[in-house]
Amino acid sequence: MEKPNFDEAVKSIVSRDNRFEVDAYHFLREALDHTVIKLREDELEEHRHVSGPELLEGVVDHALREFGSMAVTVLDSWGIRTGEDIGVMVFQLIDARAFGRSEDDSPADFVGVVNLREELMSPFKPSREVIRAKESGNDREPPARGNQPAKPTEI
Repeated sequence: MEKPNFDEAVKSIVSRDNRFEVDAYHFLREALDHTVIKLREDELEEHRHVSGPELLEGVVDHALREFGSMAVTVLDSWGIRTGEDIGVMVFQLIDARAFGRSEDDSPADFVGVVNLREELMSPFKPSREVIRAKESGNDREPPARGNQPAKPTEI
């Protein structure tokens, strides 16, 4: 049997199961390509199978490069909310013969591996702890001055 065109495979999947947008599958293919290239650079291997955890790492890296702080919002709009969602999409593409697989591959490879939302948001969280007056034992409230800076005597 001939391998189907990727776009045809995606259309077929989406016609049966509309949990994920067409763009999500194209993003996944780009993330797989990105992961393969990165692994080749790191390991100097021509052809190597990509594991589920490696693909998830590549998805996070690719999403952050492509969408930055909007990565969670973009992926969420396509229906991708968890690493398990990536696994579902991968196996849909495998069933449609658009992706290959090894005998050891399983949907379980994507379960509990990564908290996708946390990984995509972590680069944008404050790098220092925000000190709250009551939590730090300082009962003084900062002056309410709107956008104006505090006077030196109020600090």
